[in-house]
Amino acid sequence: MRRILTARFAASVALGVLLSIGGAVDPRSSQAAAATTEVQKEPQPNFLGFAGAYLAGRTADIDNDTGNAIEFYRKALEFDPENIDVKERLMVAFFSGGRFSEGAVLAREMKDDPAVAQISRLALMVEATSKREYRKAAKLLDPEDSNPIDRLLNTLMNAWAEFGDGKGDQALKSILALEGPPWYPVFTRYHAGAMALAMGKKAEARQHFTDLIADPQAGAAAPDTYIRTVMALAGLEARAGNKRAAFDALAAGEDFSPGYAPLAALRQVIVEDGKPEAGVMTAQQGAAAVLFTLGSALNRDGAEETVTVYLQLARTLDPGNAATLVILGGLMERLGKPEEAITIYKAVPVASPMRRVSELQLGLVLADLDRNGDAKDHLKALIASDPKDIRSYLAYGSVLSQDKDYVEMALTYETAISVIGPAPTRNDWNLFFQAGIANERLKHWPKAEAYFKRALELFPDQPQVMNYLGYSWIDMNINLEEGMDLIRAAVDLRPNDGYIVDSLGWAHFRLGQYDDAVRELERAVELKPADPTINDHLGDAYWRVGRELEATFQWKRALSNEPPEDLKPEIELKLAEGMPDAEPAVPATANGTDMESAPVVPQDGVGGDKKSDLGSSDTFVRHAWLDGQANAQARSHRLTLRNDAQD
Repeated sequence: MRRILTARFAASVALGVLLSIGGAVDPRSSQAAAATTEVQKEPQPNFLGFAGAYLAGRTADIDNDTGNAIEFYRKALEFDPENIDVKERLMVAFFSGGRFSEGAVLAREMKDDPAVAQISRLALMVEATSKREYRKAAKLLDPEDSNPIDRLLNTLMNAWAEFGDGKGDQALKSILALEGPPWYPVFTRYHAGAMALAMGKKAEARQHFTDLIADPQAGAAAPDTYIRTVMALAGLEARAGNKRAAFDALAAGEDFSPGYAPLAALRQVIVEDGKPEAGVMTAQQGAAAVLFTLGSALNRDGAEETVTVYLQLARTLDPGNAATLVILGGLMERLGKPEEAITIYKAVPVASPMRRVSELQLGLVLADLDRNGDAKDHLKALIASDPKDIRSYLAYGSVLSQDKDYVEMALTYETAISVIGPAPTRNDWNLFFQAGIANERLKHWPKAEAYFKRALELFPDQPQVMNYLGYSWIDMNINLEEGMDLIRAAVDLRPNDGYIVDSLGWAHFRLGQYDDAVRELERAVELKPADPTINDHLGDAYWRVGRELEATFQWKRALSNEPPEDLKPEIELKLAEGMPDAEPAVPATANGTDMESAPVVPQDGVGGDKKSDLGSSDTFVRHAWLDGQANAQARSHRLTLRNDAQD
């Protein structure tokens, strides 16, 4: 298919995930900086007892509605002031919501509660570190903890407290002496280098950074920490006047994460003889870096609460750290908190190399809020400010796709293609893919096909392009054998991608191979059970093989999953009347370049309304991957992290 695109907190909640992937800050000012945007509160329910308030709090908690969770848990405590479970959840909610000082009050009360002792003591250490009470801080966490993540976290946090207490050499030795799982070195090397640099030991810092950068395989366990190391070494060399060495460090980062915008921004600063500031110079910044490096490594599905708490605690210690803000903003997006994400992105310092990343993300979040006009204005301004930044075109193009403004979308990607010049690289495949989608939507099939083929030349076996091109050929009754081969190959590359599996099933359906269609579409529904279009497709296939009761069930299921407005009446008609008799199947001999059934290509310049011929060809049956592929694909790179365009 052409794709549109916890009960109690435990600091070690994502241990399995990590193992599997191989000056002082005043606490009041930190809290103000970390506070999220206040929104007008809705009238609160009038709870009659503990159970109602607690259940409402848990529901809000599960829905990531942190503000209401806090209010409801507070109400529950009015009915049962000593309830430990509620206090635990309230404390975590305070930290998740960036309300550190309120959470710290509960942390002091619950530092000996085994269920939350680690997070309570971690918070108290953050508080002590922010107040420069380093000896107190160093006594709060157990460096001998049996949990590998907690042992690493506690050792590094204690080391930065010792550094703040003037015991830098001792702290550095404790980091270098730490032994553990094979993924430890990516963290210990970075922090040893950062601490050595903060102590003025440039040669030692250079060695630790270089050792980590020379091992990108280890860096894959914590990509953001690896890139942070690259930027630290590049900055060190630039400040020392070693521009060549700085560029060598950046080149290693660009090999590791092609197209990562902050690296390009830092390169430009160094080209212009700038002297990037060191990212870690104080104990507060070092402790914040510990929380960032571990939090960013755990940043994946299932660990959102842990990561949010780590990043919010890091933000308490180092409110202006751009890397923390950008990743935290992206996490707020994932949790369905776009307004909070916007506030966080706006807090990224203007002078930071990551500022442009935050601006691009902000534009996409505006579109998520259906503020497409604002989003387009914002992203167009970014393109104008730096026409060479290709990510701006991808972001702007995704919003144009949402608006179905395919004329402007095509122009945008074609402009981007002209910007990269006559020698595009593998990393540029997506520009050609998006240009192809826009032109296919405009029924400019020859241009679209050429762009798709160029994308595959740049990135052979790219499954999304193979899927889109293969399905298009089949839907237009041309190149049938080659089209099926492309889709099958895409499925082989992405066997668990429900959208691509749907393409294969729907291609069988289009060819009248209904039993094969049922087999593939059943698998697609297993992979994407809530997708209305895939369920609709399976219903159609069931009908064609005589399984009419099951077809009706799938159509009803499609309706219950909020299908697009133009699909809904089609499903309702099928539920009322069934499907008409099948038309003759596409002849298997149609395997050449016969374009009789291809979409009509309008003449360039015909018609003043640029929306006038944006509808699909009559030969095109609705396909969920079609309805937003440009938007989904541009967003799939989510500009904050490593560029996954090669995936």
